[in-house]
Amino acid sequence: MNLYGKDNIGLRKGIFSVLSFVVLLFNASTSSSSSEAITIKPRHLSLLKSALQRSSGEQSNLWRPMIDQGWSPCIDFGNSPSALPDKTEGYIQVFLDGGLNQQRMGICDAVAVAKILNATLVIPYLEVNPVWQDSSSFVDIFDVDHFIDALKDDIRVVRELPEEYSWSTREYYGTAVRETRIKTAPVHASAKWYIENVSPVLQSYGIAAISPFSHRLSFDHLPAEIQRLRCKVNFQALRFVPHITSLGDALVSRLKNPSWRSNKEKKNVDHLGDMINSHSRREPGKFAVLHLRFDKDMAAHSACDFGGGKAEKLALAKYRQMIWQGRVLNSQFTDEELRSQGRCPLTPEEMGLLLAAFGFDNNTRLYLASHKVYGGEARISALRQVFPRMEDKRSLASSEERARIKGKASLLAALDYYVSMHSDIFISASPGNMHNALVGHRTFENLKTIRPNMALIGQLFLNKSITWVDFQQALGEGHVNRQGQIRLRKPKQSIYTYPAPDCMCHV
Repeated sequence: MNLYGKDNIGLRKGIFSVLSFVVLLFNASTSSSSSEAITIKPRHLSLLKSALQRSSGEQSNLWRPMIDQGWSPCIDFGNSPSALPDKTEGYIQVFLDGGLNQQRMGICDAVAVAKILNATLVIPYLEVNPVWQDSSSFVDIFDVDHFIDALKDDIRVVRELPEEYSWSTREYYGTAVRETRIKTAPVHASAKWYIENVSPVLQSYGIAAISPFSHRLSFDHLPAEIQRLRCKVNFQALRFVPHITSLGDALVSRLKNPSWRSNKEKKNVDHLGDMINSHSRREPGKFAVLHLRFDKDMAAHSACDFGGGKAEKLALAKYRQMIWQGRVLNSQFTDEELRSQGRCPLTPEEMGLLLAAFGFDNNTRLYLASHKVYGGEARISALRQVFPRMEDKRSLASSEERARIKGKASLLAALDYYVSMHSDIFISASPGNMHNALVGHRTFENLKTIRPNMALIGQLFLNKSITWVDFQQALGEGHVNRQGQIRLRKPKQSIYTYPAPDCMCHV
């Protein structure tokens, strides 16, 4: 069945496929080699039918760029930078765990700590992520020469330790208790804590290795210079390696120019087509990015019901017990309670309905930024029916182009991040590090970014009798001020998600 047909024929086929859509998905059990059959069906059939029958025209202001909000990036210190001290107190090493965006924030904090302590920063060590098993290092992901040059007036950065400190390695700290390791840094520690606890180690040994380090610097009560330096690292110094940016530019170009495919390729893949539907009011060259994090870890940890029946509930419960051993707070609540509180990640089907209700039509060029979706194509199918011209890394880039990033979660995430920063509109299916990082970065650049009201959306999806018109109206009213408008950071909130007013000036 061709799900990518044009005009009404394609829509009719799409509706038919939904009505008959039952897919058996085999998930390998995490505790044995047996497989469990999981049936995935649309959970919101009435809304899905309405979404597939929607007209091709979009809201006239949907793709309109953000207006000037009276705030601009403000990370320069005004006067010429003061010269760095002739000598630093020693070397700072940090070991960063988590995924790409958690590590990104850790790198920014490491620069800030080095500045606070007048220390030389060693290029941070990125731990292998236990979930994605990616061993990519800092230099594999970020342009290290640009990083060092961008910060040359702020701190000293070295690629590696001099010979006299070459013994200070991850393996060294993993075999015994070492005097030079700082492992007691509290979450969101103050500048005072580092001065009182790390400076003495630097003075005694000339080096201090901080691990763990993720989320180990406060967002509050820091000098303006330090706050702006964190933003300078995040928004200027951290630039991806050339092969990521060049591939990212190619993907952005292909999304903006759908005629890039050769006639031979069009015979096999016709997601975009050559012409924009004459009824669409979208300007040529526009595209949106949907960040969809719906992997097995997130699905299991949420403790929500995703419509896969008893088999899926059992599989996720087993996985949840194996990984977190009962330490999942959400398990105490019913699915209805979790959804009404906005604590369930949105499924691909629900994101398709959300975007359709916002006014995106079936000709929308939509890029799917995602790693692994729990349920695979069976779970994505409903979203693809609503947006038949949806693309991703695999559809836009050849296997040869993807060879250097294949199987490397951090590089794949870096590519998605780059494309997301160049999109006209960005929306994420659930809060998380990728969502937070891009919301902050796009706020800094004044780019349109839709932030889903998870509690409202959860409550709307719980209403099984809601009409498409009421669904659209409620979503529209609930997201009037959630499309990129500046939100000033409140105490304890992340400067990387809310860069104003610390790193933006009101003009």
